[in-house]
Amino acid sequence: MTINGAARRVDQFTLDNGLRLVTAPASTPQVAAVNLWYGIGSRFEVPGRTGFAHLFEHLMFQGSGNVAKGEHFDAVERLGGEINASTSTDRTNYYETVPEHALDLVLWLEADRLATLREGMSQEVLDNQRDVVKNERRQRYDNQPYGTALERILRLGYPEGHPYHHSTIGSMADLDAADLDYVLDFHRRHYGPDNAVLTVVSNLDPHDVRDRAERYFGAIPARPAAAEAPDAALAGLLGGPVSDHVVETVPAPGVFLGYRVAPYGDRDFDVMHLASAVLGQGQGSRLYRRLVLERGLAADDGGAAADLLPFRYTPSLMLVNMIAREGVSGDELETAMIEEIGTLADGVTDEELERARAVLERDHQQALSHPGGLADTIGASTQLFDDPELAFTWPQRWSTVTTDDVVSLAKRLLVAENRLSVRFDPEAADESAEEPAA
Repeated sequence: MTINGAARRVDQFTLDNGLRLVTAPASTPQVAAVNLWYGIGSRFEVPGRTGFAHLFEHLMFQGSGNVAKGEHFDAVERLGGEINASTSTDRTNYYETVPEHALDLVLWLEADRLATLREGMSQEVLDNQRDVVKNERRQRYDNQPYGTALERILRLGYPEGHPYHHSTIGSMADLDAADLDYVLDFHRRHYGPDNAVLTVVSNLDPHDVRDRAERYFGAIPARPAAAEAPDAALAGLLGGPVSDHVVETVPAPGVFLGYRVAPYGDRDFDVMHLASAVLGQGQGSRLYRRLVLERGLAADDGGAAADLLPFRYTPSLMLVNMIAREGVSGDELETAMIEEIGTLADGVTDEELERARAVLERDHQQALSHPGGLADTIGASTQLFDDPELAFTWPQRWSTVTTDDVVSLAKRLLVAENRLSVRFDPEAADESAEEPAA
């Protein structure tokens, strides 16, 4: 076991099986937040086998060797705790916030499903959760206005066969083809202590937490070999403009624009993160002021038109999306958005950049303000960057960005050759339909 106690706000330990443990003090007394980040996301999936990382997010709550189906949720909720999980391209995480006295229970539950999930797996469980995920896809993607926007964006932004070409939800056909042997092998290849970061935020002594983690996780063996993700390297601009025009049942035209930017963690990512805040985060942003307030072209989104889709292992995407106001066409809105985005290359004021920094730092500090958010941010910093202190120091990265930095990257990246567009337009009214009798 290795120990690193040099960090100012965190303590780090590595168990002999490779599990990385990070502890940090909680701002709320008598509360423990537990967060497990596994280094498995949809980027590990291959064509024909999409959706498995997300499917496992569901399967991990369906019972293990010593816990019956649903008992994990029940045990935490009976304590008044919070419990959930999420999946992205780069990771899957599982988290609980409970009274401090229940920390042992949560650590045991997490360790048990890591070690013995395959013992509780059956064809019936797989069939049931596959249907649950397929229904989730129908509700959140297929039957939701603009619900397929992200999938269409990814298909335009990343070439066929690229590990970021598909969304985490996967396809219906791939989910139908899931078989029990592959599911069991997926857990064996990706779920091991050597592929996990365990973060515990509480007011317990760090070495006490370390001893508890050793008690529950220490005997779980590491994976025989680390799984390899498909090559995600991409160079250059997106090769645009590329577009996808969708006509379906939506309440109003919707425009979704994307631009390829640097991977999450690169300095150029930080520059474009600030650029997105100048453009479309907050009611002081350019898009809100110009297209919502002054010109009345876009519906009021409260100032949430732009952000970055952060990918650690491949170029990320800057996304800008707005919905048209009544009487405004998709063409008119899209043209106005592209023109406004282009103004970044003409200059950014110091005041705009300071406002953007304040917006991003506010959001970051809000995430750290409660134990669960702090645990999640530390887990992300450790799993993706091997540096838990980044959870506290990340805003310093924005402080070194200048207006010239933003303008320079805007001139290079916010251009037609680097742009994708997904447009939704409502179906035309059926004018041939008979008028109702008077």
